[in-house]
Amino acid sequence: MDFAVAFNAVHDALPYMLGGVVWTVGLIVGAMLLGLALGVPLSVLQVYGPKPVRRAVSIYVWLFRGIPILVQMYIFYFGILSWLSTLPGLTGLGLDGPFVAAVLVLGLTSSAYQSQIFRGAIQSLPPGQLKAARALGMTDAQAIRTIILPQALRLSIPAWSNEYSILLKDSALAFTIGVVEIMARMRSIASTTHEPVSMAFVAGIIFFALTWVGVKALNMLENRVRIAGYTRQGAA
Repeated sequence: MDFAVAFNAVHDALPYMLGGVVWTVGLIVGAMLLGLALGVPLSVLQVYGPKPVRRAVSIYVWLFRGIPILVQMYIFYFGILSWLSTLPGLTGLGLDGPFVAAVLVLGLTSSAYQSQIFRGAIQSLPPGQLKAARALGMTDAQAIRTIILPQALRLSIPAWSNEYSILLKDSALAFTIGVVEIMARMRSIASTTHEPVSMAFVAGIIFFALTWVGVKALNMLENRVRIAGYTRQGAA
């Protein structure tokens, strides 16, 4: 390897590759928020819902955890969203775009994993809290919303940071359906400069930096909202 040539190639390509960070961050933010919005109610239904509902949620979780993300992206992008975009009233909404497909796949898959994170946090809380809330005249819905979930969400932050790092790496597969994120740009530059190792090394550094920043921010959030009397290992 000619290190001078590799250095010059990296120097010239770095601004273009950093432009992919915007797309990658967009994928992660959208997917994490979608996963959170779906994961919380799914976890509540799996813990407190009737048996048929719990079974339905379990099927949902196993479905999205059992099918590879790459396969899901192909199904959503080339199949489901392309079909939806042809329906009256949905034409022109851009549902068949690669970015939308990637966010949906990553978000739905993340919701399956996040639901299990929140379910474990809910079940780790003392069961007497719900009984005490009922004794005070609160409904189950009120108790779950105001007492159970605030604690469970705080306890879920360490596992949520792990989900963030996993989802960030999974987002690299979005290039397969045309999202111009970091990996897509790396492959494009590598094919023209014939420096695949150098470009892959730079992409790895960018992903590492994004992982470190995100996990560090979530660790700070965990310390800020930590419940008195609880530790990282669980309830005291």
